[in-house]
Amino acid sequence: MSSALPSGGSFLLPFILGAPLLAMFVIVFMPKDETKMIKIIAAMGTFVAMALSLFAFFAYDRSLGGMQFTLTIPWVPDLGVNLAFGVDGLSLPMLLLTNLIGFSSIYASWNMENRAKEFFVLLLILITGVMGTFIARDLFIFFLFYEIVVIPIYIMVIIWGSTKRVSKEYAGMKLTIYLLIGSAFLLVGMVALYLAAAKQGNPTFMFDQLAARQNLYSAPFQKAAFGLMLFGFGSLISMFPFHSWSPDGYAGAPTAVSMIHAGVLKKIGGYGLIRLGVYVLPLGAKYWAPVIAALAIANVLYAAFIALAQKDLKYVIGYSSVSHMGYVLIAIAALNPTSINGAVAMMFAHGVMSALIFSMIGFIYEKTHTRNIPDLGGLAHQMPRLAIGFIIGGMASLGLPSTVNFISEFTIFMGSIRVLPVQAILGIAGIIFTAVYTLRIIANVMFGPRRPEWDQLKDIRGPELVPLIVLGLVIFAAGIFPNILFGLVNSGVTSSGLQKVLETVSQAKMGGLF
Repeated sequence: MSSALPSGGSFLLPFILGAPLLAMFVIVFMPKDETKMIKIIAAMGTFVAMALSLFAFFAYDRSLGGMQFTLTIPWVPDLGVNLAFGVDGLSLPMLLLTNLIGFSSIYASWNMENRAKEFFVLLLILITGVMGTFIARDLFIFFLFYEIVVIPIYIMVIIWGSTKRVSKEYAGMKLTIYLLIGSAFLLVGMVALYLAAAKQGNPTFMFDQLAARQNLYSAPFQKAAFGLMLFGFGSLISMFPFHSWSPDGYAGAPTAVSMIHAGVLKKIGGYGLIRLGVYVLPLGAKYWAPVIAALAIANVLYAAFIALAQKDLKYVIGYSSVSHMGYVLIAIAALNPTSINGAVAMMFAHGVMSALIFSMIGFIYEKTHTRNIPDLGGLAHQMPRLAIGFIIGGMASLGLPSTVNFISEFTIFMGSIRVLPVQAILGIAGIIFTAVYTLRIIANVMFGPRRPEWDQLKDIRGPELVPLIVLGLVIFAAGIFPNILFGLVNSGVTSSGLQKVLETVSQAKMGGLF
């Protein structure tokens, strides 16, 4: 569909994508000792992208639905590759999430002095790459942006990462290997899907055209192709047992990378499973749904249980993130419009919440030089503003009503309990573990007697408050007024044709799993 804007709408997404890139190119030609100006330019680039994303979020015509702000430029016509951008109710929340976290991550790194020029150049490339995966309407372009993401993450972890429990080199290499192995399976699945579509007409990588030909893909083909996609995207979303790279990656990464990693990088996996897996290969999705549901429960319960035993703050939130992604996987396995609505909303909610917590942990580590929970305590006495941010993130994590996480989890369970009652009940039980480890770290890190050794610490102030203000405001705004988010997400499910696909696949008769 055409853009909802009367004029100029086709170039909105390229402007959003180009703002951080333009800032990056400006920084490249700046002297490396102009640290403050480098940070200001990086902040300006991400602010423009965030402001334009907010404009797109509210300018999107929910009554019309479908892909809007579209732009299609033939790139490799012989192969059917198009530089095609567009957003709908599924991808627009992810685009906004990326830029909310990207803007906040600049300020979470405001005190970065070690090779600041290179750091912010790579950070801006990373933000751009993640954005590109969500606005791409062409599978080839989607994969291209995904591969771009891997490069800066590896470099940033091994140069600016921390070396507490695992070495930053180990964390960076493990993270990269898992992502590349997953991308290899995605590439095979992508080529198979392209060749199958090419047999039915003109070759294409366009998502909508691939989906339009789904009735021409045989059931065995859909099962095999979805299996490849599941391995690739499942590794990215840290689906059990392909999850172990994730907590180590969080722990070894600098704060900004941890925020983007937890906030939006994992969401590429969930988004890809919905956009490419369920929408294009629905019979394959139904075939593999029992496996996804079973592994999702392992995510929820196993990772939450492991989080209880952690003493490093980043590892607690790292395993918590793996656990929360289990809820998204349960929703995808349920294969109904309500659960898919909840999955997309949960990805948005978890992204904002985890980015806020990781930014606060970054400030704690920067000021105390430790993330070991037994070494901390009573920090609310010296740093009350940081404590507020930490508590807001913690309360959102355990699904406190009035936060966006509560309504997202509630929607997931409402959608999945009718289809997967056992998994839904076990998933609800996982909330108990979440409450225990969340309240434990809040109590042991922020509360308790005043500890004199921390009296010299300075509370977050000035630019350091930006992540708390931006992300905290979103957590409550979308929680108190949920239709701001859910109205958009629901339009993406109903108007994209996904709802019809889900209704059709629910009636399909499938044989045994293997």
